[in-house]
Amino acid sequence: MKRKRVVVLGATGSIGESSLKVARDIPERMEIVGLAANSNAEKLAAAANKVRPESVCLVDKTKIDVLRKAIEYKPRILAGEEGLREIAALTNADMVLVAIVGTGGLRPALASVLAGYVPPSLRLKRVKIWPWRARKFS
Repeated sequence: MKRKRVVVLGATGSIGESSLKVARDIPERMEIVGLAANSNAEKLAAAANKVRPESVCLVDKTKIDVLRKAIEYKPRILAGEEGLREIAALTNADMVLVAIVGTGGLRPALASVLAGYVPPSLRLKRVKIWPWRARKFS
């Protein structure tokens, strides 16, 4: 079985931490390729050091130096809201887990959809999602 390549947005919260535990328990089925957190640089670095994703994002730009110092390897480090949208749209991911509280997860979720990821629940219903820029009006 091919491993699923997963991006976890909200990696330092309870749902994010649970997903990382699952990934560590079944490494033959899941690979974490991206992690993102809002402001807990130390906890994000600890998680990244365990699963070693290719990309890591911290939304709070004021704490990016703390993250850089705490990471023990050389991932691609993204920052801010734009970094969050970029990591949500990684082209090498099979799945994006949006574990961000409230409306904070809407923009990154939309970024992943616009990048081509359509959640399985929508695929089963054959829902078509059209990016705004692709629509034509007469």
